[in-house]
Amino acid sequence: MRSIGRILRIGRELWPYYLAVTAASVVVSATALLVPWVISAATDVVVGAASGGTDAAGATGALVGLAAALFGVSIAATLVSNLGGYLGDQMAVRLRAILSHRYFEHLLRLPQRYFDSELTGRVIGRLQRSITETSQFANSFANNFLSMLLTVAASLVIAATFSPWLALLLAVIYPIFTWLTMLTSRHWQALEAQKNTEYDLASGRFTEVISQIKVVKSYVQELRELRAFDANFDRAVGLTQRQSRWWHLMDIARRGILDLVFFAIYLIIFISTAQGAFSVGGMVMLIQLVALAKAPVMNMSYLVDTLQKAIAGSKDYLDALAEEPETLVLAGDDGGAARAGTADQPGQGGQRGHDGGGVPSGSGQGLGGEDGASGRGPVSATWTGPAVEFSHVCFSYDDETVVLDDVSFAIAAGERVAVVGESGGGKTTLTSLLLGLYRPGAGRVKLLGRDIADMPLPEVRGLIGVVFQDASLFSGTVRENIAYARADATDEQIADVARRSNAAAFIERFPNGYDSQIGERGLKLSGGQKQRIAIARAMLKDAPILVLDEATSSLDTRAERQVQEGLDELMRQRTTIVIAHRLSTISSVDRIITLRDGRVDEIGPPEELARSGGIYAELLALQASATKRDRKRLRAYDLVG
Repeated sequence: MRSIGRILRIGRELWPYYLAVTAASVVVSATALLVPWVISAATDVVVGAASGGTDAAGATGALVGLAAALFGVSIAATLVSNLGGYLGDQMAVRLRAILSHRYFEHLLRLPQRYFDSELTGRVIGRLQRSITETSQFANSFANNFLSMLLTVAASLVIAATFSPWLALLLAVIYPIFTWLTMLTSRHWQALEAQKNTEYDLASGRFTEVISQIKVVKSYVQELRELRAFDANFDRAVGLTQRQSRWWHLMDIARRGILDLVFFAIYLIIFISTAQGAFSVGGMVMLIQLVALAKAPVMNMSYLVDTLQKAIAGSKDYLDALAEEPETLVLAGDDGGAARAGTADQPGQGGQRGHDGGGVPSGSGQGLGGEDGASGRGPVSATWTGPAVEFSHVCFSYDDETVVLDDVSFAIAAGERVAVVGESGGGKTTLTSLLLGLYRPGAGRVKLLGRDIADMPLPEVRGLIGVVFQDASLFSGTVRENIAYARADATDEQIADVARRSNAAAFIERFPNGYDSQIGERGLKLSGGQKQRIAIARAMLKDAPILVLDEATSSLDTRAERQVQEGLDELMRQRTTIVIAHRLSTISSVDRIITLRDGRVDEIGPPEELARSGGIYAELLALQASATKRDRKRLRAYDLVG
């Protein structure tokens, strides 16, 4: 229950809805309690008239009034219950929106390491299951719990006025049921956790397969994937069988004990009425009160069931919220900034500007907000010190395999530097460290003279433009993808960067031009088209530091020539790091940094390293060679001629 309490505290702004729904359910319960009194009175009038003890005309008038009272009570219950249902629906959907927002917001703040170790489908499945089950329980709880308590309390009080034994028997029902339910729940929740794991694995694989369906089809692995998917659900079915069998066997025990108690209650009512202790109307009223008191016990099974699912789901949800986020300054809805908070504590306002440690004017703000673009223009070209500096940096992903070992180098403002090394040698890791996606295990990474560990991450990332090997576009229009870093960009600005990246020609041939839909991850575009849009996106961001991470490796020679002119313009007066792709591009840089076994091997101009006998000289020799062995060796460096 503690986890449910934490979930509800996240949605505490909905307390007016909780109160309104609870008040409506209490009113409905009160009207339900009036019905036995009215029916009891009507029964006594009918019995009196039938026995001749009451005047027929007077009895008829009384019965009409009592029937009208029943009608009024019923109408009131209908109106109030529907009002409560409407408010409950609003509360549930708003709670779902709040929890979904909090979950997504937190995910966006989590470090890259979290996503590297989680399947996408599991992250999505946790959202759907946890939030749906928690919001359903909150709605059921608000609609049923207090009204159930009111019904039970009123039934006990009324029963006590007739017979203390009746009240005692009714009272013992609830602790017995609760105790048996607690015994049931422990084992049930353990099985539910195992079942959720199977669902998450199936969901994760499902998402992965659908996102890479071309690979699955090209390798004819549809049946294999289906069997693996079914295996997860088969295990979930087996767990459900055990879980359901346990639950229903315990439910038989619970209900059997309750039926025994109710047998004693009905026996007391019937015998007491036959002995004249109760009138016929009193007997009818007591039977209805017992039925009212019995209903909450039966409904408690449903409430406990939804509670258990909510508890199991909320644990997954809260486990995700417990993950340590990056230190980000998030743009609030009102344009202010809010620092990352804990699972139960909303974020606090953060100051803006360099001195306050917030986001400086013109730098990346929030989570890709409308003003999330970087400081524009070649700022680094006017910087007097190194624009990028790695100082004795060490890093490993798993604390065992060293990826970078004591790496040190400095890149001057406006300089173009290529990083060359074997595949898996740490080239892309340098980019991840520079962007703050990971923290170095030792050493420091500096950006424009400042340690990025002391800078707000949106500021760090706002100063860097990146073009990845995978274009990583989003579903939507061409315009939306180019303007991803600057949602406020004008049509002229978007058209300008499209022209400079040589994307304008093919975009303008589309029936809807810049408003054409490109499909999920840009599947309607060719590889070269996607990459040119990604380059246009980086151009529009106009960051002072540029990273080209295998930026043209997916392009053919003709497409590369079309893009290279735009890249040359983009790199002018900007600090540029080129993760090695084509040797033709590397030869045009100012300096080359070579990595061997995670350490810096050589640093120098291309013409100097070409004569040094090191990695770059080896690559040039391999390029000139026509043997298959040398070509294979060249590909080990992720390079082509």
